[in-house]
Amino acid sequence: MRWLQYLAFSAILTVGLSISAFAKADHNDAGKFNLTSPATVGSTVLRAGHYKAEWVGPNEDVRVSILSHGKVVATTQGRVVEHSEKSPYDSVTVKKQADDSQRLEEIDFGNRKDALLLFRM
Repeated sequence: MRWLQYLAFSAILTVGLSISAFAKADHNDAGKFNLTSPATVGSTVLRAGHYKAEWVGPNEDVRVSILSHGKVVATTQGRVVEHSEKSPYDSVTVKKQADDSQRLEEIDFGNRKDALLLFRM
């Protein structure tokens, strides 16, 4: 009888670990960042301010939502990259466009190794 309980516990543990391993294939995460000047994400120009990025999907191709005050204000595709060291603070990388506007390219989150690269759409 005791061995049956052990077998049942082992089966549940195995299934639980398998599910968590598959869940890691799809990344679901979020982080906050600030813009000090307007920048484009997808086809949306974001004003300077405080934002939250949420992304879901496999690290190589995540769907990114940018939120302001809890509402989605922009969406785009991107990918999650791992840096060798944690970023000491939140930061963004922008690229100046031919029309002098800026496009948001990368978001690094403070105290984390992962960063979000945004695809040009």
